[in-house]
Amino acid sequence: MQTASKKVINGWAMYDWASSSYNLVITSTIFPTYFEAIAVDNAESSGNTVTFLGRQFENTALYNYAIATALLIVAIMSPLLSSIADYKGNKKKFLNTFLTMGSIACATMFFFERSTLGLGIVSMIIACVGFWGGQVFYNSFLPDIASVKDRDRVSARGFAYGYIGSVLLQLICFVFVLMHDTFGITEGKGSQISFLLVGIWWWGFGQFSLRRLPKPAPAGTGDLQHNIFSKGYKELQKVWTQVKLLPRLKRYLSSFFFFNMGVQTVMLVAALYGKSELEIPTENLIIAILIIQIIAIPGAYTISWLSSKIGNLPTLMILVILWIIVCILAYLMPKGGIYEFYGLGILVGFIMGGIQSLSRSTYAKLMPETRDTASFFSFYDVTEKVAAVVGMISFGFITELTSSQRGSVLALATFFVIGLFLLIYANAAKQQANETLHN
Repeated sequence: MQTASKKVINGWAMYDWASSSYNLVITSTIFPTYFEAIAVDNAESSGNTVTFLGRQFENTALYNYAIATALLIVAIMSPLLSSIADYKGNKKKFLNTFLTMGSIACATMFFFERSTLGLGIVSMIIACVGFWGGQVFYNSFLPDIASVKDRDRVSARGFAYGYIGSVLLQLICFVFVLMHDTFGITEGKGSQISFLLVGIWWWGFGQFSLRRLPKPAPAGTGDLQHNIFSKGYKELQKVWTQVKLLPRLKRYLSSFFFFNMGVQTVMLVAALYGKSELEIPTENLIIAILIIQIIAIPGAYTISWLSSKIGNLPTLMILVILWIIVCILAYLMPKGGIYEFYGLGILVGFIMGGIQSLSRSTYAKLMPETRDTASFFSFYDVTEKVAAVVGMISFGFITELTSSQRGSVLALATFFVIGLFLLIYANAAKQQANETLHN
């Protein structure tokens, strides 16, 4: 196939521009610090504990469990929905459904206060489901619009657009949070306005992207209406049958499960770790997150270039080794070490965008030629989400067990080590006739 027009490629990348606002503002910066401040019973007498559903939690652990719940929901439902989307050729509609659901949930966070903890938790879960549920359909357009040789480049463009768009909105949100006195509001109200802005930004630019994406051809024939569940899982079973015949793809998914367990958990807990464990002031934490986002743009392109020189899997091995180093440095970092935190942010930023972009394009390269792209990417998506669920639950459990997040961070290094050895195993697999990845 030929790579689609520049208009289509940029339209696809614009969805990352739209949705990454959630990833930055809600996942990484303003919402985690707001949640930590709001989700407490009594800051003076109970410290960081909060009561929810009749049980007391460390508020950071409750945050981890809520995210894990959302990711588990996505992991359970995305295989069925993606296979139906392939069969009917309507994955644009599914993408629109999830982006609408997620953006509304973000806007609803405007009403999240200490007295409405339940609303905040529910909105947080729905927004997370909306973001990650939509990602499987967004990702599945990559093999539809880019030829094999262009997939690394196109994938990197998506992440670059995402980082640029999210940073722009983040700067707007900072005006309300850091200059709240200018508008006669509190810092908390500035945060709530930021959540509303994320919902508007995500939905608006998401619609712009959808208008430029091609309509996929249906992979199935006949009436799905009366057999919607059986047909959906039959499509999924068909994908699994093909995966088992592709040794390198199967081995790659195994390695991806473990190293992605670490990547996703680091991304989801970094802000809370910096705020709660390292006692980094909010202003400095925000600067560090911005550094990560800015460095990630050249990082994604540099790593894409490196993969073209030495191959995807060897490049991923280098990145996983760097992630192991990140975990060790984070574990050893002193409290209040602002400049050390900035330095770690530079390293994380450089490898974060690269490993996400390269992981996605490597999978797209290893896939066989098929019209069942959404079903194939549901495997990728389920692997990603289940890994994140295990990572987040492990992180929260160890935090509650030790009353410290440092042990949890060190445990993440173990996931990366396992992923590294499995990557070496995947790279050792003999080249199959229907695989297109060259080292």
